[in-house]
Amino acid sequence: MAKTLLRSGSLDDFQSVGGGGQAVFASALQIRETLRLRKQQTLVECLAIPQVNDDGDRVDWYSPVEGDVLAWKAADEDLRERALSQLEMMADGALGLARKCQQSEKTAQQLFGALLEKALQFPGENHVFLVGGKPVITFWGFVNLNESAREELFGCLHLAPIPEPVVDLYEDIPNEDALKVTFSQADEPLLAAPLVMSVAAEEQEFPEPIEENVEPEAPVDVAAQKASRRIPLWSLPVAAVLVAAIAGPLLWPRSTTSAEPILAHVDPIAVTKPTAPALPELTHSLPLHLASVKEPVQEEKPEEKPVIIAAIPKDALVMEADQMRAGTTKFLNGTWRVLVDVKDPVTGKAPSLRYQILNNKGNARLVHGDNVVCKAEIFSGLHQNGELLVKSRGNARCSDGSRYPVPEITCKAGVSDVAECTGRYDVNTVVPLTFRKVGAR
Repeated sequence: MAKTLLRSGSLDDFQSVGGGGQAVFASALQIRETLRLRKQQTLVECLAIPQVNDDGDRVDWYSPVEGDVLAWKAADEDLRERALSQLEMMADGALGLARKCQQSEKTAQQLFGALLEKALQFPGENHVFLVGGKPVITFWGFVNLNESAREELFGCLHLAPIPEPVVDLYEDIPNEDALKVTFSQADEPLLAAPLVMSVAAEEQEFPEPIEENVEPEAPVDVAAQKASRRIPLWSLPVAAVLVAAIAGPLLWPRSTTSAEPILAHVDPIAVTKPTAPALPELTHSLPLHLASVKEPVQEEKPEEKPVIIAAIPKDALVMEADQMRAGTTKFLNGTWRVLVDVKDPVTGKAPSLRYQILNNKGNARLVHGDNVVCKAEIFSGLHQNGELLVKSRGNARCSDGSRYPVPEITCKAGVSDVAECTGRYDVNTVVPLTFRKVGAR
């Protein structure tokens, strides 16, 4: 029965991960079959089934189980929490199996463990679906471009925490301007009643005078007088203290005769100077010894051994110094057999890799597994630091519809300018490799 198509996409939009010098996607079907034979059914049903198109540039991912399909973002929180718990339990079992296989003495088992360790990597939450309530991962063995494998596999699936409400602790505190009190406002409760009483008393105690034939006086400003009488009560004690301080010395009794001031006798204070520490006594004579002259010991010169120059193999890649200084790579023209120290997880044999290069352009031909042929375009050039770089324009397209990773090669001149090269498949996978020219005699 045909399974449900979950997602399709271009292989060039993502970056494959791997282990042991091989990409996970290159052995995706073999990994699922090996897990099925090991009775890891829960893990098998979690990994979608890939199917590459005829051109080898796009892949369709089908669900291994039947049921209603629901995107991860469209599921409610309870359903996602249960699915995330299933994924974490399944990942613990898969990583335990991977570590066990890597400790095996068999090379094929070690490679399978390295691939399984990276198999659960996927680009993001939009590549996870719930089929019949079970989580299914598409594009497993891939990450987004220019990104490395995540340390926490399902970190992107965790629910975002709900932010706690912010409580304004200063909400009920009145404005600072409302708390300011001026001196006039502070005096009002104390002055209001006494002033009313004093004005009323003055009006009762001093009645209006009888008019007489006297010269009229200048009009008195009553408002100014009342204002001058309004003295804060808190200033009265202060004024009394000031008056007492000024008038006190004037009221002291004075003597009729001026007496000379009596000086009290004060004993002088003895000042002691700190004594310096005693200096050590000097001896009259110094101990003398007879001087002796030692002849320099002549070091034995190491025996010069003849320099043995190792013979350069005729088929080796030699990075000629003259061409390197001129910035050309004519020494790379030709057909090369590249020996890589990796093995196929199915056959246990190293893949066959050949490069054909002319003027920094060419193609790579790779044969792995059961005579599966893969091809890719390559280009080369010199870096500013003097290293030779050989890169591909993407993964190699294979005859069975799959894609196979091509290493990024870096070479530097070693002894006698013989190239010392390494191949990098990803950030954590770098293997040594050797160029051997085809047809060299």
